[in-house]
Amino acid sequence: MTDFQPIQLIPPAPAPGEPDAEDMARADLYGLLATLFFQPPDAALLHHIAANRATAEDARTVLGQAWNALCDAASTTTAEEAADEYARLFVGVGKQEVFLYGSYYLAGFLNERPLVALRDDLARYGLARHEGISETEDHIATLCEVMRFLVAGDDVAVCNAGEQQRFFARHMQPWMERLCDALAEHPQAQFYRSAAELLRAFTGVEAVALEMH
Repeated sequence: MTDFQPIQLIPPAPAPGEPDAEDMARADLYGLLATLFFQPPDAALLHHIAANRATAEDARTVLGQAWNALCDAASTTTAEEAADEYARLFVGVGKQEVFLYGSYYLAGFLNERPLVALRDDLARYGLARHEGISETEDHIATLCEVMRFLVAGDDVAVCNAGEQQRFFARHMQPWMERLCDALAEHPQAQFYRSAAELLRAFTGVEAVALEMH
């Protein structure tokens, strides 16, 4: 997969000299999820996803099954359909159908204390919201992009397993299931139901793996 940078955090994640293959795969998947939840996929990205099914061995895992389900959805979804679905679910007029912000799930309202705590951590990492980005930092796409930075960056002071576990446990793990449930149960979610199931499977694997470090 290519190196997705949808949120344009400052500074961008630097490329390490000798990347670990597993970490690069994790970073790529965080980047893809960030892209899918930040904006609807275009035709090229849908084609890219559909053409990269998991191997027979990987397809035996929960994550591999979720990935192949997303591949199936991408193969039968046009860019126009994906854009319409994204707008219906996440944009809307007035109130969105499904919220993508951590504060909503953790505090019941947008722009609440969880966002303040998140901004403190981002400042410690030297990251800031790019000018022109209207979404607040607790958007799921931004959180996935921060995890990509923590996994793939070369600043060992923050880009390490301990910091990944801390950030994930504090800012993502407490509300991922609720977001995924909201999309799984929404009657108008089709492509994004598959994207949510991939998010659910991946964050489930991450929760276990990060706890082991």
